[in-house]
Amino acid sequence: MAGVGLWRGGAPLVLASRSEVRGKVLAAAAIPLEIMPAQIDERVVEQESGVTAPDRVAVMLARAKALAISAQLPGRLVLGADQTLALGEQRFSKPQGRDGAAAQLRALSGQTHALHSGIALARDGQILFDHCATARLRMRALDEAMITTYLDAAGAAVLSSVGAYQIEGPGIHLFDTVEGDYFTIVGMPLLPLLAYMRQAKLVAA
Repeated sequence: MAGVGLWRGGAPLVLASRSEVRGKVLAAAAIPLEIMPAQIDERVVEQESGVTAPDRVAVMLARAKALAISAQLPGRLVLGADQTLALGEQRFSKPQGRDGAAAQLRALSGQTHALHSGIALARDGQILFDHCATARLRMRALDEAMITTYLDAAGAAVLSSVGAYQIEGPGIHLFDTVEGDYFTIVGMPLLPLLAYMRQAKLVAA
């Protein structure tokens, strides 16, 4: 099994997310994985929690996902993850259709926004670890021609991410500057997670 040389956690880690890039980040770090996306209504969970700060929302949703899958898999380690995007006080969700994606790009054009990436590790209905990391990205000033060109190049993938971009793909063309590590931007703050795993003897020290 991939990762057996570093992994000390027994059965593979369960990732409660359908994000392909999150799975790739963990697999590249030699963490053996099983993918089991959590089926929760994020907006309902958020509303019921009363949490509004974008960074706290990211962690809260990551915890909810980890706990939902943990309840189904006794004894297994489950990792939940979520990401929020904020432009000042304005929160963004995944765009609805191409017109929604274009509208988000117009709002972010020439501005610096924050990406908050939350993770939570659970076992047997208990949260073992959670963390939120933040990256700040400044988008170039985009004219309508560039927005159209980008949306044509990126295709349907723009609908799967808040802000209508994936920085690991054509979305990188949209930015002037990025403050924060790659792992935070793609929604998997890996270094804090690995630090906890070493402390908990889940991976080789």
